[in-house]
Amino acid sequence: METLSPEVLDDLRHGRAPRERKIAVCTAGAHLSAVDRAEILCVLSDDPDEVVSTRAQDAMLSIASEVFLDAVKRETAVPALFSYVAKKIPRAPGMAEAMVANKHCPPECLLPMVPYFSPALVQRLLEELDRVTANPHLALTLEHSAFVTPEQKKILEDFRSTHVDHGHLADAAAEAVPDPGRRQTLLQQIGRMTVAQRVQFAMKGSSEARRTLIRDSNKVVQRSVLQSPRLTDQEVESFAGMPNLTDEILRQIAGNRNFRKNYVVVRNLLNNPKTPLDVTLHMLPVLTPADLKKLGMNKNVPETLRTSALKLQRTRASTQK
Repeated sequence: METLSPEVLDDLRHGRAPRERKIAVCTAGAHLSAVDRAEILCVLSDDPDEVVSTRAQDAMLSIASEVFLDAVKRETAVPALFSYVAKKIPRAPGMAEAMVANKHCPPECLLPMVPYFSPALVQRLLEELDRVTANPHLALTLEHSAFVTPEQKKILEDFRSTHVDHGHLADAAAEAVPDPGRRQTLLQQIGRMTVAQRVQFAMKGSSEARRTLIRDSNKVVQRSVLQSPRLTDQEVESFAGMPNLTDEILRQIAGNRNFRKNYVVVRNLLNNPKTPLDVTLHMLPVLTPADLKKLGMNKNVPETLRTSALKLQRTRASTQK
């Protein structure tokens, strides 16, 4: 079977193809795989040409849900596909899991799927804070679902909270934003936000916002800072060395493989007196001889860690003899 070029496929998937080619997709398939055709038909079902849209909608009725399921799993899936699946076949086996698993699925397309979620799927979404807070209706719908666990319900309820520990954030902002005017503006902005809005701000805002919100009293907001796609290596290095962060957030930094690839992050965590001891002892062998020696003399860290650093230093020295 003759295959269509990537350029032609892209035109079809974005509704840019000539009318004749669109109609060919609706009738014979136009040399498309079943998955490609299903996705393109979703696009054509909203075509401004009534003939094209009607034929596309009719053609979609004969496509098995399994084909749409395979299409939803693809990273290149277009929004029109998610929208169709959410409206027309949300209860198809495996569809809810596939929609949640695909990070390109818009939050609004998850709304009709909520009745078919399991607590495990809710938990997966709660671990992707950007998605679950991007649409207020999604978090609210999840909150009122009958199957969410009490712990999940509490987190979802917190998203609507407007509580802000102003004193705590003022101290953080004083360190993050040297300019008093900009600092005041930032604090006023944060002070009007719900938890869900602060999560979004941590994800998409400035480095100054992240350096302030990493010390938010809400754990979900703190965690969202570490999930921000804008987070830089330098910011993580700075966070790893902050003794005024919670044990939990330092543990999360240490538990992130990508963060641990940065030697400065590891070194800062080891020299941070607030980093949990079980975490630092596990990372100790990573240190260079010079940094190991400095750690052994650092009286700010726990005695057990200093003793272990000195012991490892002696062991390395005896091995080299």
